[in-house]
This record gives sequence, C-alpha cells and structure tokens, in this order.
Amino acid sequence: MNLEGNFNTKGSKGSMDCFSALLIIVFISLSPLKATAQGSPEGASFTASLLNIEAPVNETFRYQTTLKNSSDQAQVFELKAETPEGWRLAFKARGSQVTSLNVEPGKTESLTIEIRPAYGAEPDRYSIPVQAIAGSETLELELEAVVEGSYELELTTPSGRLSGEITEGEKAEILLQVKNTGSLPLNEITLSSQTPPNWEASFSPSEIQQLDPGKTVDVIATVSVPDKTLAGDYVNKFTAKNAPSTSTATYRMTVKTSMLSGGVGILVILLSIGFVFYLIRKFGRR
Repeated sequence: MNLEGNFNTKGSKGSMDCFSALLIIVFISLSPLKATAQGSPEGASFTASLLNIEAPVNETFRYQTTLKNSSDQAQVFELKAETPEGWRLAFKARGSQVTSLNVEPGKTESLTIEIRPAYGAEPDRYSIPVQAIAGSETLELELEAVVEGSYELELTTPSGRLSGEITEGEKAEILLQVKNTGSLPLNEITLSSQTPPNWEASFSPSEIQQLDPGKTVDVIATVSVPDKTLAGDYVNKFTAKNAPSTSTATYRMTVKTSMLSGGVGILVILLSIGFVFYLIRKFGRR
C-alpha cells in the first residue's frame, strides 16, 4: 500500500511538472516581442513623431523623423521614397537637402521629410513609403498624407489686362471675372473697391451666392470719375472675398481731360495772350 501510494504521488508530481513546462512554453510563444524594422541593420532604428498629417493640397506636409545608430560602427543610410505622380519629396538634415545620411556609432540624427502634393491632387488619403538603406539592410516608414480640399479665389479680367482709359467727369465699365481655382465650392463672395478720393465704383452683381470649383462669373465694375480730375494715372483696387479666401486686382486708369475742358483752356490762354498784346500796344505808344 505504501509503495502504491508513493508511486501515485510521484506520478502526480511528474504530471504537474510537465503541465508547468507546457504553460511556460505557451506563455513564451504568446508573449509580444519588441517591434523592429524588417531587415533593419543591427542596432539601428527609423522612427517618426507623426506618421499621419492632414493639410490642404496647397501646403507642404512636414514629417519629423529620427535615424538612430546604436551599433559600434558608423552607418551611411541612403534615403528613398515612393510618391504619387507629380508629387515632390525632399529629405532635409542639418539645414540642407540630402539624399543620404551618415550616422556615427551611438548617435541619433534628426531628419525632416517635406512632401508637396501635385497641383490639383484630389482630396484623399495617400500612402508614401520611405526607406533608409544601409548596405543590404533596409529601414522602412509608411507615411500617410491626408489631402484636404482647398479654397482658392482669383479676380482678374478676361484678357488679363488690368489697365484702361477714362475721361474726367465720365463713367467707365470694366469687365471682371471671378474664378474658383480651388477644389471646394465658394459661398457668399462679396465685391468691394478702393478708389482715389471722390471716385465711385459699383458692381453688378455685387455678391455671388455660390461658385463651384473651376467655374467663372462675370462681374461689371462701373467706375465714375469726378469733374475737374487732373489728367494722369490713377490706381483702383477691386477685391473679391469670402470667409476662407480673398483676391485683389489692381487696375490702373489713365484719366484724360474732356474736349470741352481742353477748348475752354485753350480759349483762356488765347484771351490772356490777346489781353497782354493789347496792353503792350496801348501803353507802349506812350
């Protein structure tokens, strides 16, 4: 009986040992391992403070990254990236644009990655793989640029010419064009002017309720020049504006005197000359 009891105790203890060993193996196999870049050089890392940036299409996306060399040998990293067609990317370190970077043993280098979307890039989420290659090993980052729509407004004339002539005391009609050059609709666009003293300007229409991307609206600006305005060049500023965007067109106008004013001036000059001639003849005889 005692032998049997001893045998059962030992068998039970052996089973517990096997079960414990099995648990240890399972725990080790399921324990998370420290993440490292696939194929990275020993003791090197490539990290970014932000992997995802959201900005309008007309802005530059800037990612602050770090290359770390924890090994006992210097590493020269060749820098590469894949961007969508028409996009521009630049690596900058120590204030200069670079294509490779030497990192001394145990040192860390800061690297700025600047990405400029292509003109007119559609609002979307874009993935940009970036690589730092040292020898046959590669460190990788997957950057993401979220392109927002843009608000852009342009005020000009159909021909692009921003100058004209006008006679003092008269009115002139100037054909302007308001263009939506962005990728988002523009709402409640108002028009205003900055003119020389005593000049007046009005617009038809004076407000545009909505202007879709790529569309254009014609606007007539009527400028009134007061009487007796001196001949010369004068500057008028026309502005189209809504909440997110503004555009100003500087229009130069050359003022000429009217025929009547010119005739009166000539008559005054002739009368003055005749009066002087009369005085000379009258008093010259004495």
